Amino acid sequence: MGRIFGSCRGSVVHPLLRVYLVLFVPSSYDLMRKEITIKGDPLVIGRVVGDVVDYFTPSVKMSVTYTNSPTNSKQVFNGHELFPSFVTSKPKVEVLGGDMRSFFTLIMTDPDVPGPSDPYLREHLHWIVTDIPGTTGSSFGKEVVSYEIPRPNIGIHRFVFLLYKQRKRETVTKVPLSRDKFCTRKFAEDNELGLPVACVFFNCQRETAARKR
Repeated sequence: MGRIFGSCRGSVVHPLLRVYLVLFVPSSYDLMRKEITIKGDPLVIGRVVGDVVDYFTPSVKMSVTYTNSPTNSKQVFNGHELFPSFVTSKPKVEVLGGDMRSFFTLIMTDPDVPGPSDPYLREHLHWIVTDIPGTTGSSFGKEVVSYEIPRPNIGIHRFVFLLYKQRKRETVTKVPLSRDKFCTRKFAEDNELGLPVACVFFNCQRETAARKR
């Protein structure tokens, strides 16, 4: 008589099936570890995931650096604060992945307009650059929406940079006509971009005279 799988007659498990279960069925520990990883993600903690995009796994590295003088530059890290006076010029954005045959779209958006407690004008678009070749930067792409200086008036705003991988060059053709009430999810869907491959954000609030000194 052949071996019986999952029956009441001894519930004998074939060795190959046992190996499959061990290799491919996630344990409760794996699921718990994944949940902890997600909860500890700064994009989740900062509510960028949820307010702007769905959860995703980054697959490309991106660096964003602002420079306001030859000797003074700051790289953007999740949740760090930058003053409005420091971000008046467009940053240097580098795509640290892909190759020259792959192309990326960069979006900068503010989901906290007019204020984070009641963002009824969410989102406000600040910048779009398309057709950025892999391993290069935003200066090698096509700027389809010019950089707009962050000017938060009410509360602390998040300014989010998202990087999407395009299907191929010149496939992002549906560009928003207005910066107001921009929707990152809809833009990505309309242009078949899928989920982001990288994302980083900084916090920014209105500067007082005391803070400027």
